[in-house]
Amino acid sequence: MRPLQGIKVVEVASWTFVPAGGAVLAEWGADVLKIEHPDGGDPQRGLVSSGLVPSGSGGVNFFLEQPNHNKRSVALNLQHPDGRAALYKLCETADVFLTNWLPGARRRAKVDVEDIRAANPNIIYVRGHGQGIRGPDADKGGYDGSAFFARSGVMASLMYGDDPYGPTQPPAFGDLPGGQTIAGGIAAALLRRERTGEAAVVDVSLLGFGMWVNAPNIVMSKLFEGQDVPRMSRDNLPNPLVNRYLTSDGRLLQLVMLQGVRFWPELISAVGRPDLADDERFTSPEALFANRAEATRILDGIFATRSLDEWRKVLAGVKGVWSAVQQGLDLYDDEQVLANGYLAEVASEQGNAFPLVTNPVQFDESPPELTRAPALGEHTDDVLREAGYDDETIINLKIDNAIL
Repeated sequence: MRPLQGIKVVEVASWTFVPAGGAVLAEWGADVLKIEHPDGGDPQRGLVSSGLVPSGSGGVNFFLEQPNHNKRSVALNLQHPDGRAALYKLCETADVFLTNWLPGARRRAKVDVEDIRAANPNIIYVRGHGQGIRGPDADKGGYDGSAFFARSGVMASLMYGDDPYGPTQPPAFGDLPGGQTIAGGIAAALLRRERTGEAAVVDVSLLGFGMWVNAPNIVMSKLFEGQDVPRMSRDNLPNPLVNRYLTSDGRLLQLVMLQGVRFWPELISAVGRPDLADDERFTSPEALFANRAEATRILDGIFATRSLDEWRKVLAGVKGVWSAVQQGLDLYDDEQVLANGYLAEVASEQGNAFPLVTNPVQFDESPPELTRAPALGEHTDDVLREAGYDDETIINLKIDNAIL
């Protein structure tokens, strides 16, 4: 039995941040009803025809699939009184209402806290925001590229050397872990309701989440006499054993040996330079810091002499932590990924297999089972029947354009 089996979630949300939270809940066993407008549904459904989904994907809209797997789609027109009434009916037996709609849209559609609580006073009401519920920008939208990556300082913390533009954010870089955070908040709210009978209103913003991710740099910037943390270059990092090095075949190795002096003798001996193990330039924390540029230069020259696969064998027995800098395709052959079920194979609506990444939380040492994201309105009839609607009423609602 999965931990949230028997929990019902009504999700009125689109794009990735908040729907990703619903996907995690669905992996954990909740019945997540994705409410979509009959005309097009979640805007991410349109990305297949926009050019953002590569043609080689076999028609699989992975932007939609990753945050919407394991859900059921119910197509309701919330601008229609009967469509909205159907939403309220579903909320009567739901445990959680999950939304990323902006305050004005929630008020106009009558899906704000008081509206949903009128249908079910015990429902946990969950909002995902760009910038939070208070302040001058509370009513403004936000994506992870703006609120999470740019505004929170995450992007600035990743800027390196003299590059004035900084890194480009990967797709859903803040949305997916932010959704995991939403799911964690919902799990805590469910536990509180079970213990106290109180149903919480839960809020998570991309700005707040980004600041949590970037907390060390934010705090340090204040403690460093009110100055932003200085940008580093590779030869100026405080510890040369926490750095990345280029191999002969153009791949990268990332060392994360935080106790540099402790690991220097073993590492430098393993890579073929035992003569440097007792070199006074590198045998004390003060000396290693003072000579960090020279240590980096030496390691650059050493690691450039062999390929990544060769270095994997050489470093296999080293106690200090290191990793190859892997790319997407590498993970399909990573024995740890495969052994732990971090990639799942899912069948598309046409029966074609494609991969999705599972959320990182596992229960009872078992990876979750994933199913594809639903087609628009795929489960409308089934869900409304479960809510007590008869077939004649469902047909009439379709005729009236209240549902799909």
